[in-house]
Amino acid sequence: MKASTKKIGDSGEDAALQYLESQGYRILTRNFRTRSGEIDIIAVKEKVLVFCEVKASTFSGEAHPEIRVDRRKQIKLSRCALQYITEEKIESDSYRFDIITIKQEKGRQVVEHIENAFWPPEGWDQTD
Repeated sequence: MKASTKKIGDSGEDAALQYLESQGYRILTRNFRTRSGEIDIIAVKEKVLVFCEVKASTFSGEAHPEIRVDRRKQIKLSRCALQYITEEKIESDSYRFDIITIKQEKGRQVVEHIENAFWPPEGWDQTD
Protein backbone atom coordinates (compact mmCIF):
# COMPACT_ATOMS: atom_id res chain seq x y z
CA MET A 1 0.00 0.00 0.00
CA LYS A 2 1.36 3.39 -0.93
CA ALA A 3 2.06 5.82 1.90
CA SER A 4 -0.43 8.34 0.49
CA THR A 5 -3.17 5.68 0.32
CA LYS A 6 -2.49 4.68 3.93
CA LYS A 7 -2.56 8.33 5.00
CA ILE A 8 -5.96 8.83 3.31
CA GLY A 9 -7.27 5.65 4.94
CA ASP A 10 -6.00 6.58 8.40
CA SER A 11 -7.47 10.08 8.07
CA GLY A 12 -10.79 8.57 7.01
CA GLU A 13 -10.80 6.20 9.97
CA ASP A 14 -10.02 9.08 12.34
CA ALA A 15 -12.97 11.03 10.93
CA ALA A 16 -15.21 7.95 11.21
CA LEU A 17 -14.19 7.45 14.86
CA GLN A 18 -14.97 11.06 15.70
CA TYR A 19 -18.30 10.81 13.92
CA LEU A 20 -19.30 7.58 15.70
CA GLU A 21 -18.34 8.96 19.10
CA SER A 22 -20.36 12.12 18.42
CA GLN A 23 -23.36 9.88 17.66
CA GLY A 24 -23.11 8.05 20.98
CA TYR A 25 -21.17 4.95 19.91
CA ARG A 26 -18.59 3.46 22.25
CA ILE A 27 -15.51 2.36 20.33
CA LEU A 28 -14.32 -1.11 21.31
CA THR A 29 -11.42 -1.55 18.94
CA ARG A 30 -9.86 -0.26 15.76
CA ASN A 31 -8.17 -2.30 13.01
CA PHE A 32 -9.08 -5.75 14.33
CA ARG A 33 -6.93 -8.10 12.23
CA THR A 34 -7.30 -11.79 11.51
CA ARG A 35 -6.02 -14.14 8.82
CA SER A 36 -9.24 -13.42 6.92
CA GLY A 37 -8.75 -9.68 6.87
CA GLU A 38 -9.42 -6.61 8.97
CA ILE A 39 -12.37 -4.74 10.44
CA ASP A 40 -11.70 -1.01 10.59
CA ILE A 41 -13.84 -0.15 13.62
CA ILE A 42 -15.84 -2.21 16.10
CA ALA A 43 -18.22 -0.22 18.25
CA VAL A 44 -21.34 -0.65 20.33
CA LYS A 45 -24.47 1.45 20.68
CA GLU A 46 -27.62 0.53 22.55
CA LYS A 47 -26.37 -3.06 23.05
CA VAL A 48 -25.84 -3.55 19.30
CA LEU A 49 -22.36 -4.62 18.20
CA VAL A 50 -21.42 -2.67 15.07
CA PHE A 51 -18.72 -3.75 12.63
CA CYS A 52 -17.73 -0.77 10.49
CA GLU A 53 -15.92 -0.72 7.18
CA VAL A 54 -14.53 2.72 6.37
CA LYS A 55 -14.08 3.81 2.77
CA ALA A 56 -12.26 7.09 2.28
CA SER A 57 -11.92 8.76 -1.08
CA THR A 58 -10.29 11.95 -2.26
CA PHE A 59 -11.48 11.42 -5.81
CA SER A 60 -14.49 13.70 -6.17
CA GLY A 61 -15.73 11.71 -9.17
CA GLU A 62 -16.29 8.61 -7.03
CA ALA A 63 -19.93 9.07 -6.11
CA HIS A 64 -20.32 5.88 -4.07
CA PRO A 65 -17.12 4.50 -2.49
CA GLU A 66 -19.24 1.94 -0.62
CA ILE A 67 -19.59 -0.11 -3.80
CA ARG A 68 -16.01 -1.22 -3.17
CA VAL A 69 -17.45 -3.44 -0.41
CA ASP A 70 -18.30 -6.26 -2.78
CA ARG A 71 -19.41 -9.81 -1.91
CA ARG A 72 -15.84 -11.01 -1.45
CA LYS A 73 -15.11 -8.16 0.99
CA GLN A 74 -18.39 -8.84 2.81
CA ILE A 75 -17.36 -12.46 3.31
CA LYS A 76 -13.97 -11.38 4.70
CA LEU A 77 -15.60 -8.89 7.07
CA SER A 78 -18.14 -11.49 8.20
CA ARG A 79 -15.39 -14.00 8.97
CA CYS A 80 -13.43 -11.40 10.92
CA ALA A 81 -16.57 -10.50 12.88
CA LEU A 82 -17.19 -14.16 13.72
CA GLN A 83 -13.64 -14.47 15.01
CA TYR A 84 -14.05 -11.29 17.11
CA ILE A 85 -17.32 -12.59 18.58
CA THR A 86 -15.66 -15.93 19.37
CA GLU A 87 -12.47 -14.45 20.86
CA GLU A 88 -14.36 -11.94 23.00
CA LYS A 89 -16.95 -14.57 24.02
CA ILE A 90 -19.83 -12.33 23.00
CA GLU A 91 -23.16 -14.05 23.51
CA SER A 92 -25.47 -11.46 21.98
CA ASP A 93 -26.69 -12.01 18.45
CA SER A 94 -27.49 -8.32 18.07
CA TYR A 95 -24.95 -7.05 15.58
CA ARG A 96 -24.78 -5.35 12.23
CA PHE A 97 -22.39 -4.33 9.47
CA ASP A 98 -22.16 -0.64 8.61
CA ILE A 99 -20.20 1.23 5.99
CA ILE A 100 -18.91 4.71 6.65
CA THR A 101 -17.75 6.71 3.67
CA ILE A 102 -15.52 9.75 3.93
CA LYS A 103 -15.39 11.96 0.87
CA GLN A 104 -13.55 15.19 0.22
CA GLU A 105 -15.89 17.92 -0.96
CA LYS A 106 -14.79 21.53 -1.30
CA GLY A 107 -11.86 21.05 1.06
CA ARG A 108 -13.75 19.33 3.86
CA GLN A 109 -14.54 15.77 4.83
CA VAL A 110 -18.12 14.61 4.37
CA VAL A 111 -19.20 11.56 6.37
CA GLU A 112 -21.97 9.23 5.27
CA HIS A 113 -23.03 6.41 7.59
CA ILE A 114 -24.85 3.48 6.02
CA GLU A 115 -26.35 1.38 8.79
CA ASN A 116 -27.12 -2.28 8.08
CA ALA A 117 -25.20 -1.96 4.82
CA PHE A 118 -25.15 -5.74 4.35
CA TRP A 119 -25.69 -9.06 6.09
CA PRO A 120 -23.21 -11.92 5.85
CA PRO A 121 -23.56 -13.44 2.39
CA GLU A 122 -24.58 -17.06 1.97
CA GLY A 123 -21.61 -19.33 2.53
CA TRP A 124 -19.64 -16.74 4.52
CA ASP A 125 -18.85 -19.19 7.29
CA GLN A 126 -17.28 -21.74 4.95
CA THR A 127 -13.59 -21.92 4.18
CA ASP A 128 -12.32 -20.88 0.75
